[in-house]
Amino acid sequence: MTLNDNDRSIAAFAMLAHATVHWFELAIPIFLVVWLEAFDLSIAVAGIAVAAGYALFGIGALPAGLLADRYGPKRLVLACLVGMSVSFVGLALATSIYGIAAALVCWGVTASVYHPAGLALISTGVEDRGTVFAWHGIAGNLGIALGPFATATLLLALDWRLVAVALAVPGAVATLYGLRARFDPTAAVGDDRESTGLLSATEFVATSRSLFAGSFLLVFAVVTIVGLYYRGILTYLPELLNGLPALAGIEPPAALEELSLGDYFYVALLVAGMAGQYVAGKLTSRVPVARGLAVVFVGLAALAVAFVPVSGLGLLPILLYCGVLGFALFAIEPFYQEAVAVYTPPDARGLSYGYTYLGMFGLGSLSIALGGYLLDHATTAALFATLAAIALLGAGIAVRLLFGPTPVSSGSPDAADASAGDD
Repeated sequence: MTLNDNDRSIAAFAMLAHATVHWFELAIPIFLVVWLEAFDLSIAVAGIAVAAGYALFGIGALPAGLLADRYGPKRLVLACLVGMSVSFVGLALATSIYGIAAALVCWGVTASVYHPAGLALISTGVEDRGTVFAWHGIAGNLGIALGPFATATLLLALDWRLVAVALAVPGAVATLYGLRARFDPTAAVGDDRESTGLLSATEFVATSRSLFAGSFLLVFAVVTIVGLYYRGILTYLPELLNGLPALAGIEPPAALEELSLGDYFYVALLVAGMAGQYVAGKLTSRVPVARGLAVVFVGLAALAVAFVPVSGLGLLPILLYCGVLGFALFAIEPFYQEAVAVYTPPDARGLSYGYTYLGMFGLGSLSIALGGYLLDHATTAALFATLAAIALLGAGIAVRLLFGPTPVSSGSPDAADASAGDD
């Protein structure tokens, strides 16, 4: 299916914004090392400042979803881009850790807006959602890879304050592009929704109760499990890769001596993830999303079990493993994003994605603490066995979703299957 003009316009805007969000997100850990020295901080104090920004990145998704339903997703995405850019300029002006913390809190609040607003825009404005979700995910991966690379490279030649300002430039460019972009944000569902203002507390509770009384409860559980697996494995994988005997003793070129071979393997995982997102995005229009979720979860469980035995093999098997893991890990993203669009009504789409990313980034981060505990007090095998169990739980929920109530959306394979069954 070829994208129409409206789909292409929304895709370009959302891809640019998505890449920018993760560009900023992954630059922060690079700055952390610099701030420790510049402000003579302990890791604990600096970590609290960074954690505050990251926590709000997840927690803010729910109110952001409500605002997207009220004011429209494009306005929210533009506000997100402006806020993130201003926050990084604020970092450059900070004279103490308190200033750094304030700027990071501002970044977290404004960055939290993107996912519920951007995905709501795609789900209501795009006809070929699967393809656009795929390209959208690929753009996010580019931001994940380029953000820390650009930050580290610029820090070799410039003061960190100048680097912070330089990193804000793509945000400004994305904002200018968004102001010029023209598209219909409700082309895929029809602009028949009435907006009378922000939900009252009673309306919010009623709408939330209605969502969780149906299949969205299962979708929310699936996305939370994705977050648990995603955070649990990606947080510790670079360190684990760098500690493997097969990768030890092999030094990168002198110009890149600060990077290890494990870092390159991690980049290979992210590149393979782009392919996974594209393939899965195309498949969402061909197979029921719940079936796709179940299959990918089973694959992720098998990959978790395989890590320990594969890690004892040579370079090529480990590199191949990273490629397959990256493909599967990011292939699940278009499926769960499509699941939200399939199993929720259009007029609550922003709220639905708000809950989704509260589960993904908020509850999903619990596996970071769990993973650290297992690595400190148990073994690497225990960590990956736990991740395998988490993935199998996700597969079970996806199967339940596959045979559950009829999806809300009528334009998906899930809905088509359900309609055929009704006949």
